[in-house]
Amino acid sequence: MKTIAEKVIGKVTHYYDHIGVAVVDVQSTIRVGDTIRLRHGDREFTQTVQSLQVNHTPIASAAKGQEVGMKVNEVAAEGTLVLPA
Repeated sequence: MKTIAEKVIGKVTHYYDHIGVAVVDVQSTIRVGDTIRLRHGDREFTQTVQSLQVNHTPIASAAKGQEVGMKVNEVAAEGTLVLPA
């Protein structure tokens, strides 16, 4: 039986635990207000994108190839996948 590949929005490359921000390598467009899932192994949580930044400057959306800072509600370790909810 075939499994359907999930669309990946991005992948966490770094996590700043003291400010709760994940650095995401964007692979598909993401916008403030989107509902996303973050998954790493058996751990998964859902949240709304509240903030995206590039070089400490807020942006409304990010496109493939950008690296952005994103505020997250829970720990998002390196390698965490960002998926649509």
